[in-house]
Amino acid sequence: MDGNGRWARKRGLPRVFGHKKGVDSVRNIVRASAEFGIKYLTLYVFSSENWQRPENEVKQLMKLLEELLIKEEPELNKNNVRVRAIGQIERLPVKVRDNLNYMIDKTKDNTGLVLILSLSYGGRNEIIDAIKKIGRAKRNLDEITSEEFNKYLYDPTIPDPDLMIRTAGEKRISNYLLWQSAYTEFYFTDVLWPDFDKQELFTAIEDYSKRKRRFGRVLEIE
Repeated sequence: MDGNGRWARKRGLPRVFGHKKGVDSVRNIVRASAEFGIKYLTLYVFSSENWQRPENEVKQLMKLLEELLIKEEPELNKNNVRVRAIGQIERLPVKVRDNLNYMIDKTKDNTGLVLILSLSYGGRNEIIDAIKKIGRAKRNLDEITSEEFNKYLYDPTIPDPDLMIRTAGEKRISNYLLWQSAYTEFYFTDVLWPDFDKQELFTAIEDYSKRKRRFGRVLEIE
């Protein structure tokens, strides 16, 4: 969800205002995703590299996250949204972890859209952490297949993403879902995240619907 800082800078505002405006986009996209019948929506909220940002900005982001995890719970339950999280959650501040666990518990019985929050997440870290789990399990490495490896990811119940949307003109994967995105379709847009709305999401999905996904095979209709 790129472009919060640039959105604020273009308006002569501190970066935190961009992040707050970006929250409105999150809220709108979650609603739209549920309306469109999307089953899983994963948001790259805070990366493992984001810890390297200025200390004050990180504190502001964590405070914003802490508040939102409580504030948004009623609407998420109203819309039948279930919340999950992936990443090195143990690195988050205690209050953020507590509120995140509260949100996950309060929405665990919902049966609609599954909203996955990527927090303190890095694709390389996930792969390394999976390897460590395999080592601790003392598994025979000759038995490890792709399917078996999936079981050691942060949340093996989440399917691989069909579509990855990147805003603000960035065209790189940025250490995100490296294992899971082997056959993911990508959609790039110059729209800054705070300006990304329901119509922009529809445009991305419409573009995706026109693609032919081969997964390395040749389609019979060709």
